[in-house]
Amino acid sequence: MVSTRYGESRRLEMLRFIPATASRILDIGCHTGTFGANLKAQRSVEVWGVEPDPDAAPIAAGRLDRVLAAPYSESLDIPPAYFDVVVFNDVLEHLVDPWDVLRSVRHHLAPDGFVLASVPNVLHQSNLLHLLKERDFRYEDAGIRDRTHLRFFTAKSARRMFEEADYQVDSVEWINENWYPSSLAGRLAYRFFAAALHETKFIQIAICARPRA
Repeated sequence: MVSTRYGESRRLEMLRFIPATASRILDIGCHTGTFGANLKAQRSVEVWGVEPDPDAAPIAAGRLDRVLAAPYSESLDIPPAYFDVVVFNDVLEHLVDPWDVLRSVRHHLAPDGFVLASVPNVLHQSNLLHLLKERDFRYEDAGIRDRTHLRFFTAKSARRMFEEADYQVDSVEWINENWYPSSLAGRLAYRFFAAALHETKFIQIAICARPRA
């Protein structure tokens, strides 16, 4: 059994964003390499990982083509203009300066390459209820209020981060729908204010963006 802080995370919902034409993937914050391993099981691809967790990195090394056991930095031995997709699965919110990292990884993208990222949605209904009912912001071991998160995003602010890092955003999608209110008031609210509350149904946000020319 894998024993790490976050266990195994397959992130199968993110696989559909990797185009069939992509053959070289860089997964930054790959953890145990499960996402890349699932991708490699589907098609012939080369997947590199970057992972600083000393427990997770050796596991990823047994699953991916190459794993660099360190935090991402420009000094790592990662080839330039090589990767079709650079992936950040729930990683950017852990970084002190995700803008700077997004600018740096442009160097590793092939001419038609792009960045795929997911970030937690701070507007998810579970978090809003916590804020409004409990008048609190209680950090937890995992989830939207993970105590290691340094940044918090809505779909609008995630898009703005990429644009400020000089990317063109191709798509922003809400993923991992989870809401289903138990109270009658909650069900009525989602029925009569469906458009206004749509964004609150989803735990995460997926962004595809490519560097501006």
